[in-house]
Amino acid sequence: MAAQNTSTKFSDNYELKEELGKGAFSIVRRCVQKSTGLEFAAKIINTKKLSPRDFQKLEREARICRKLQHPNIVRLHDSIQEESFHYLVFDLVTGGELFEDIVAREFYSEADASHCIQQILESVNHCHQNGVVHRDLKPENLLLASKAKGAAVKLADFGLAIEVQGDQPAWFGFAGTPGYLSPEVLKKEPYGKPVDIWACGVILYILLVGYPPFWDEDQHRLYAQIKAGAYDYPSPEWDTVTPEAKNLINSMLTVNPAKRITAAEALKHPWICQRERVASVVHRQETVDCLKKFNARRKLKGAILTTMLATRNFSSRSIVNKKGDGSQVKESTDSSTTIEEDDVKDAMHMGPDRSKTVIAREPEAAGSQSTNISEAVVQVPAKATGTPPATSLSDLMAHAAKEVKNVLPELKSTPKPQAEQNARLAVKNGNIPHPRKQEIVKVTEQLIEAINAGDFDAYTKICDPHMTSFEPESLGNLVEGMEFHKFYFDNVLGKNCKSINTTILNPHVHFLGDDAACIAYIRLTQFMDKSGMAHSQQSEETRVWHRRDGKWQSVHFHRSRSPSSPFTVVANK
Repeated sequence: MAAQNTSTKFSDNYELKEELGKGAFSIVRRCVQKSTGLEFAAKIINTKKLSPRDFQKLEREARICRKLQHPNIVRLHDSIQEESFHYLVFDLVTGGELFEDIVAREFYSEADASHCIQQILESVNHCHQNGVVHRDLKPENLLLASKAKGAAVKLADFGLAIEVQGDQPAWFGFAGTPGYLSPEVLKKEPYGKPVDIWACGVILYILLVGYPPFWDEDQHRLYAQIKAGAYDYPSPEWDTVTPEAKNLINSMLTVNPAKRITAAEALKHPWICQRERVASVVHRQETVDCLKKFNARRKLKGAILTTMLATRNFSSRSIVNKKGDGSQVKESTDSSTTIEEDDVKDAMHMGPDRSKTVIAREPEAAGSQSTNISEAVVQVPAKATGTPPATSLSDLMAHAAKEVKNVLPELKSTPKPQAEQNARLAVKNGNIPHPRKQEIVKVTEQLIEAINAGDFDAYTKICDPHMTSFEPESLGNLVEGMEFHKFYFDNVLGKNCKSINTTILNPHVHFLGDDAACIAYIRLTQFMDKSGMAHSQQSEETRVWHRRDGKWQSVHFHRSRSPSSPFTVVANK
């Protein structure tokens, strides 16, 4: 079906079904084409909220999507403009992310990785043949057509894609995702199609061992690694990978873009086109284990960013820094977060317009939140609604809390290869113990000490006055402000027991830039009731911290309880 409509009215051609996902300016719903009965994903964009710059991006992405017709690319089938809404009709992709599917498989080998990267390269080659550079190749944009075994891998999200003329490099702006950015982009040199191949090399490395070739909590050090092409193949996990696979990675992760392998050449590499003879078919369980951890970290950081962008506490001054020349740039906060040189002015006041959190990076001038249309393939189930609404704070926070709850079990243990690599990197960079992480642990301990002592004044000095929270006592509701917590300080804490001791177990600290961090931990509480009986209990907690004027403040937390919370147990004794 051609990417054009036969009627100016969407409802004449399609019947809307349940909601699949939503953004700040849009909603994605399943739809059925009336003439054929075929199912699609309709992204409905509220055009009243778009700036002229947004419209330009919308037109660019739609134009690019229309000319890309390939079995390994999510296809745009229709585009309908009405008075208040723009409808974009995409493939209904139901298989979820490729990386999530891999960890659910009973068997995964080097040959399977070869088949995966072959499909990715086929999609990239088609883009390049049509003068398109994707610029944001990463796991989140690699989806499966369906849940059927052997379903096709599909490349999605052309929100950062650009059109190029031939193979001549040029400067198109700083765009992409930090962990997948090429050296030439980081050096702000002219670039072109080779940036996609570099990202494919990073993806292939992860497909084979479950962790990335370039990694550091500090983004400046991460960028230094990438610009130098400083990666290796550590033992023991790489000992079982064939030389041909490493050769292909080396060809993709070549610092000089002029010498980097092309997509067409990569497809002719023996490890790809002769995988039955070359690639190993031994099951790689350690790769699967590491990939589970890698996926969990991605999901947790995405949830944290959703939380921080959704709350008004994450103010513009925390994510906008002055450059020496007086211009403003939004700093990227995560190695898996998309950044783009573009306008940020309106983005300061809007929620993210993607199911996967996106931060736009804007070096100069004023503008607005970017609107990416390929997110029509999102897999977030939800109840059906009528008119496309803006995402509410509670919706975003509930989704973030769900993500945190889902990934915490994976973060409790680190598979051996990733643990060894993390230790190597930490020693090399002098990060053991990491003083910034210690700072977050310390302020968390101070907050808990204030709770144990029933000191509300001390508690309020550490918490933002508009702090949001999910906790068992709120019965699943998002609570904002301090009044809800004050009740427990006034009536429960420090009044019904003789002493309280709290231990923080297995703390995991993740930094999101210089002024934001999240800590996930198990809180083990011991206390004596009035009759002298000793009790113990634990709860899982996640806290988001934001630094203003050099002082850390808690802006959000999520707590589960097992078997019951410290608040309620102490209250009942």
